[in-house]
Amino acid sequence: MNKHFKGGYKMDILVCIGSSCHVRGSYEIMNNLKSMVDEQDLHDQVEIKVAFCLGYCKSGVTIKVDEQLVTGVTKDNLPEVFNKYVLKKVD
Repeated sequence: MNKHFKGGYKMDILVCIGSSCHVRGSYEIMNNLKSMVDEQDLHDQVEIKVAFCLGYCKSGVTIKVDEQLVTGVTKDNLPEVFNKYVLKKVD
């Protein structure tokens, strides 16, 4: 659930680090997300957290942006996912 702050709300991004997501690169996804948040100076608007299982183990790395599940996240499609699910919502 997102938290409200003076300028709007704080978006929560959960990154699954369960066994299946871990072997598919969830830690790299999480670190890349942190870098993207840093590059866009979104610290006050976006918080990245871990989740131990989001329940979509066969679908690749899963993240949850507020209440929106996104499956099949890879380092290659992460910029597109970040733009679609994060940047467009915090602007």
